[in-house]
Amino acid sequence: MNKPLIEVTDLKKHFPIRKGLFGNTVGHVHAVDGVSFSINAGETLGLVGESGCGKSTVGRVVLRLIEPTSGSVKVEGREIVGIPRTELRPLRRQMQIVFQDPFSSLNPRIRVGDIVGEPLMVHGIGNKQERAERVAQLFNRVGLRPSQMSNYPHQFSGGQRQRISIARALALDPHFIIADEPVSALDVSIQAQVINLMMDLQRDMKLSYLFISHNLSVVEHISHRVAVMYLGRIVEYADKKTLFASPQHPYTEALLSAVPLPDPTLRRTKKRVEGDVPSPIKPPPGCHFHPRCPYAEARCKVEPPVLREIGPGHQVACHLR
Repeated sequence: MNKPLIEVTDLKKHFPIRKGLFGNTVGHVHAVDGVSFSINAGETLGLVGESGCGKSTVGRVVLRLIEPTSGSVKVEGREIVGIPRTELRPLRRQMQIVFQDPFSSLNPRIRVGDIVGEPLMVHGIGNKQERAERVAQLFNRVGLRPSQMSNYPHQFSGGQRQRISIARALALDPHFIIADEPVSALDVSIQAQVINLMMDLQRDMKLSYLFISHNLSVVEHISHRVAVMYLGRIVEYADKKTLFASPQHPYTEALLSAVPLPDPTLRRTKKRVEGDVPSPIKPPPGCHFHPRCPYAEARCKVEPPVLREIGPGHQVACHLR
């Protein structure tokens, strides 16, 4: 059996809170608190959860845009946590990211052709003419005209700007792309176009995605497997069909019950989750979800549940399952 392209094991990221004249550490924000998952070649893993649960931090730590507190990240079997940045540089060609806001992620003072070609120049690939030809190919591939290469970001619509971001991510022929809520800032009709583009690129280029989103309908459309996060931890992890047909964690049930049905004549029983998300500075003991869980027992308040397999490829972190 082939090794996964990406293997993440017990990944943690705790941001220190500093106060006082000397910047003493008085606490930590537990943004990511022991996350594990794997992604195979040509596969999309959807990472979902409420805002502030740590999804985007996971993506940045996996790429080492932020240094992890502890844990392991392996790319094609090679550990990248702790290696010097000089050794990490060649691996960066294999891993790219598409950010949420397609406007703020593009330099407004640089022509978009130069933005897409910049990774090629940074890594010393080709001469000026060869880079221009490569950028023109990328523009065609993402549905833009090469004649638009001399324009600036403000001359494009939101959907076009996200296509430019995707073209930039593809410049170095990566194997793995983290898509951090890539369609949340776009109109619904444009969202479908960008998602279909990403799926076509995955099929043609054998790409792997970590697709971060809070939109479960989009995740269901693009993902092969789904991991559900709550307050820095993965609480459920399964293939798409199993998770959406038979969610086992109370938090997953609540998320899915809130997804609108496309047929207005149908009604879904919503499972309300009372209370607010606890602070990641001082998360609750035991199961992080127990203050809001309608099924919580005494054990849930003191003992953290372990993510364990309850069926083929279906893992749940819940004492009641």
